[in-house]
Parts: sequence; structure tokens; C-alpha cells
Amino acid sequence: MQLDITKDEVHKVMKEQASEEERKYKAVKRASNTSSVGMFYLDAIISVDLAIKHAQYSMWKALKGEVPEFNISMMEEAQNILEKYAKSKVTFVILHIDIVGSTAISMTLPVERLATIIQTFTQEMSLIIAAYGGYVLKYVGDSVLAFFPVNLEDKYLPCANAVNCARSMVKIMREGLNPILSEYDYPEMGVRVGIDTGENVVVQYGGGGSSSPLSTGQDKREVFKKLHFDVLGYTISIAAKMTTFAKDNQIVIGQFVYDVLDDSQKSSFNVLRIEPDIWNYVSNSTGDIYSLYGSTMKE
Repeated sequence: MQLDITKDEVHKVMKEQASEEERKYKAVKRASNTSSVGMFYLDAIISVDLAIKHAQYSMWKALKGEVPEFNISMMEEAQNILEKYAKSKVTFVILHIDIVGSTAISMTLPVERLATIIQTFTQEMSLIIAAYGGYVLKYVGDSVLAFFPVNLEDKYLPCANAVNCARSMVKIMREGLNPILSEYDYPEMGVRVGIDTGENVVVQYGGGGSSSPLSTGQDKREVFKKLHFDVLGYTISIAAKMTTFAKDNQIVIGQFVYDVLDDSQKSSFNVLRIEPDIWNYVSNSTGDIYSLYGSTMKE
């Protein structure tokens, strides 16, 4: 009542806001109810041994000179999922993985050989992400950024699947890719993984048409741009930052992920003691510094 507008205008704004929130909720609800393999606990049915053998064979072929196979359809599947959440806030589990010491490796290997190794690494990581119900959002150099959709009623399954996915990633690197690299006298590599969950917004790029700046008069034609969807938000930034605190072949998870895991899974993580001048992110639920947990190195 302190605002310099009429009561009718206030009611109109409230009605429009309520309508927008309802639209977003329906969009998220519809996407969350979409049949997804990620809505099941997958670790019990995934053969990591087979994934390790596949990784060994893929790296062996790549180092023999065969061009690594890259299944771009996985990126298309991610775009199809994101389209359902377009222009809405949605909760995802975000997983970020990168190679430890890639800069040093790049200084010792020819660039074409390094590219072959990175391509094989990203392909094998993408396959295991898909197996655990996740989707590859993007590739950035030697890192992979993925998301796991969260059902409105259940955060446990996507968090558990993401954590188990990360454990399998470490095994694939350690027992699958590295033995083949060693066989060819290449330096072994490690990985580090950061996982967090929270609200994100799905943004849309492209769409519609625009006149080509290279044509004039009757030669003007419509240039239609393919839609592209991306994920923005606090969780993306947090997951990437968390990864920097992981040691070689370690997984770091945020407080929100840790809280929903069962006791047996929690037992394999210890709280990380990080100086507040290095890590000062504040939890939006407690107001305290957001806690991070690192996997024990014995696993």
C-alpha cells in the first residue's frame, strides 16, 4: 500500500506473477515426469568391468591411429531434455570432471596425439554418464560438464547415480585408460570430479529468423537458426570451483548432495577443511559456509 500505484495494478502484477510461476511449475513437472533411466538406482546393473574393457579397446585403437568414434547423438539427447525445461528454473545435479595435470601432458605430447587422447577420454566419460542416467551438457577442453535431472519428489536417486557415476569414472581412468597409455610409454593421467545440486535456469539461444546481412532487395532471405539450450546458475559455478579442490582421482561433493546420500555412501566421504579466504560460498539454507566433502582415497 506504500507504492505509488493503484491496488488494481498491484493485483494485476500479482496475477501475472502467479500465472508465470504456474507455467514454470507445469513445465518442470512435465519434464520431471518424463520416463528416464535416471529415475532408477543404476549402480547395481551397470558393469564397470565392461566399461573398463571398452575404454581400453577405444584407447588402444586411438593410439594405433584410428580416429576415435564420437557419438554426437548424446549431445542431441541433452538438448531435447533441456528444451522441455526451456525458460524455467529447474533443479539438476551437476557433475564436472577434468583431467589432472593436462597442461604438463600437453607440453610433452604432440598436439595431434594429445587431441586423440582427450577425444577418447571424453567419449568414454560420456558413455558412462549416459549409463547412469545423466546428460552431457558441454565439453570444455579436457573437461566434461553433465547434468542429472531431479524428480520433484526425489533427490536421492540422481545424487546417488551421479556419485556412483563419478566412482566409475575414476576406475575407468585408473584401470582402463591408464594401462594402455603406459603400454605406449605415455604419461598416466588422473581425474578430479565435482558434484553439486541446486536450482538452475535453462536458457534458449537462437530460433526465429533474421535477414541475411549479405543479401539486399529481392535477394533477401530468411536465415533460420537452430535452437540451442544451455544451463546457467549458481550450481554450475559451484561444481566447477569444487573440482579444483579435488586431489588426483578424488571426488568432491557439496553439502546438499552429501545430505541426501545414505549412511553407507556418506561413510566414504570426509569433510574438507578449506580456509575461508579460499572458499567462502555461503549456503542459502543455513547462512553458513557451504561444506564440501572429499572421497576417501582408499576407494
